[in-house]
Formats: sequence, structure tokens, C-alpha cells
Amino acid sequence: MALIPVTIITGFLGSGKTTLLKRVLTESHGQKIAVIENEFGEENIDSDILVSDTTENIIQMSNGCICCTIRDDLRVTLLDLAQKRRKGEIKFDRVVIETTGLADPGPVAQTFFMDEEVAEQFLLDSILTLVDAKHAPTQLTDRLEARRQIGFADQIFISKADLVSSDQVEDLKHRIHHMNPRAPQKVVNFGNVAIADVFDLRGFNLNAKLEFEPDFLKDEDDHHHDTSPADPEKLGPFFGAHKDPQPKHSHHHVHDDDVKSFVYKTDKAFDAAKLEDFLSAIVNIYGPRMFRYKGVLNMKGTDRKVIFQGVHQLMGSDLGPLWAKGEKRSSKMVFIGINLPKDIFLQGMEQCIA
Repeated sequence: MALIPVTIITGFLGSGKTTLLKRVLTESHGQKIAVIENEFGEENIDSDILVSDTTENIIQMSNGCICCTIRDDLRVTLLDLAQKRRKGEIKFDRVVIETTGLADPGPVAQTFFMDEEVAEQFLLDSILTLVDAKHAPTQLTDRLEARRQIGFADQIFISKADLVSSDQVEDLKHRIHHMNPRAPQKVVNFGNVAIADVFDLRGFNLNAKLEFEPDFLKDEDDHHHDTSPADPEKLGPFFGAHKDPQPKHSHHHVHDDDVKSFVYKTDKAFDAAKLEDFLSAIVNIYGPRMFRYKGVLNMKGTDRKVIFQGVHQLMGSDLGPLWAKGEKRSSKMVFIGINLPKDIFLQGMEQCIA
């Protein structure tokens, strides 16, 4: 049986998650969707379109979609839905999970990798982050959760752009791009998002080609320096003696957010064993601060591209398509997280070359 695709919608209060969900729940798009809502969200979707006084926590919508609130943990809710679907009690094609405005999407995403029962039935498709153009600049500065939500995103929707100037929208886009260059950004009005932009984005599909992430493999402008000190002693002999340079100050941006991304590129092939050892070592130490890391790698000993990605401490790789005839074999890896020591990561990757 095919796996049930899952989309996670995250974003701060007022960013338009509920508007987007209402659209998904009430529009005639011909898909049956099960929405899992975090009950303690301040702006419950219930009031307008749901029967809120029901004791059953699964409610059928007029267009065949269903909505349920999480009373237990997410795992229990998912397995319950899958079981009811198998028995034919309810029908749905996919699941949408709305996190609360203050949630870190990391643990929600990890559920789909860590839990075998969940992984056997569900496939995490993507994390969508809604950003309120008017309040985002303050939220991103003040709230780590808002920065995390950007760091985890596969697709970013900017709402309420009509409330600010076009320059402010451009500044916000630029700031977001620095935190997460691999997530395409779209400005949307009133949750007016095409269903095609919400579903089947394949953000977590290791075998998917990377064409659907136009910004993922673009060259990053390299003037954004990482200034976080790191303790090379912790990392063992693999890294050699390494002292962090003095922090460099970037004059290009007013904002120096702690959530940043950087890209490693090389035309040389990697040694698989060395790379695995190195990535295991850094994930062991920096895992909680690593949101997403993803790459297309050229490995010694295989004619296929190796597609690699991880969330926090969980990582996986998969053989992708063959390198085309005449295609230049090269590797690109992007790391997104909080104050990751860029120099250590890049030097470590360098030492994994075959």
C-alpha cells in the first residue's frame, strides 16, 4: 500500500495558517485531506467551520475532508487515523498537520523518521512556513521559534505583504534567504495559495530530483560569515588543531541572525566511510542545532548521485539518478542551523575527499 503523504504547516500566530487551512478544508479540490490540529493553538479553526461541541475528535467536512485535534501525542493520532482508514471507517488521501505558532517543527518532522510504525504508513512530504510580512522582522529578531520555523522550511509563504512597502518585502526575503537558501519563497494574499504549491513538494523525498528547489544549488554570496566559537577539542583528532579566527563583522546586513546556512562545494569525489564518520561526529555534537542539511554528492565507487539529508540528529542517504554522460561530477551540501561553526564543518568535509 502506498504511503500516506504528510504536510506540516508552521508559522507564527497571525501568519495565516488558519486561513490556508480553511482553504484546504473547504475548497473543492477533489482531494480528501485529514487535518491534524494542535488543540492548544490560540486561534482554533473550530469556531468558523467546525462543529466544536462534538465529543468525537474527528469531524467530517462537506467536501470529504476530515479534521481532528491532537488529544494524545502525534504518534497516537497518526496511528489511529491510519487504522480507521484501513478499516474503511474514514477515507483520506493525505494528512496536513498544523503546529501551534510557537512550535519547533523539528520534533514533529522527526516522528516520521524515528517511529517505525509511523514510517511504515506515512511519508513526510514537506514543511511549509507562513511568514507575516508585517510582524516577521520583529518576530525573527525576538523569537528563536520564528527563526527555527524558517530554518526547517521546504517552502515559505509570505502573507500580509500588502501591509508593508515593497522594499520591506524585499528586505524580508533577503533576510529569509540567508537563513534558508533552499526554500523557495512566495508572496501570497489571504491564504490564496494554489494547492499545487502546498502538496507533493517532495521536500523529504531523498530520491526526488532537486530541480524543484530552484535556489538549493545556486551559488551563495559568501559575505555572510559565521562568528560562533567552537571547541575543536571535542571533535577529536579528525579535525586537527583548529583555532577559530576572530569574529568578522558583516557590514552587508543589519541583521545577523543566529539561524544561518552555508554551502560546501567540491569537484572531487568523497570517500564514503570518511564522510560517514565525519557527519556522525558533527551530528553527535551539533545535532540539536542542525535543522536541515541536504546535498547531492559525488561518491567514489558509484556511478550514481548520492542524495543525502538530515533533520537534527537523524540523517539518511539514498542512491539517486546516474550521473549523465558528460555531466560534471560535483558535490554540493547545504547546512542550516543555529550558530554552526562553518570553518569546522567545511574543513571536515574537505578531509573526507577520497
